[in-house]
Amino acid sequence: MGVHAWAKQELQRSLAAAREAGYDEQLCLRALLSAVVERSKQGRSAADLAQELQFLAENLDDGRDYSFMRP
Repeated sequence: MGVHAWAKQELQRSLAAAREAGYDEQLCLRALLSAVVERSKQGRSAADLAQELQFLAENLDDGRDYSFMRP
C-alpha cells in the first residue's frame, strides 16, 4: 500500500469514528486540515507549506484538463 492510499484509509477511519461520536463531517474535515497544517509547520517553512496549499487550492476542479497532464 502506498502512502496516499494509507492516508485515505486513515481519513476514512477517522471520519467513521467522528460520525459515531456525532460530529459533522465537514467540521471534522476542517479540524483535521487545521491539525495537519499545524503539524506540518513544525518541519517545513511557512512559504513552502503555503505554496503547496495554494497549488492544491488551484487544482480542486477534478474535471479540468491540465496541459501538464497530457502525453
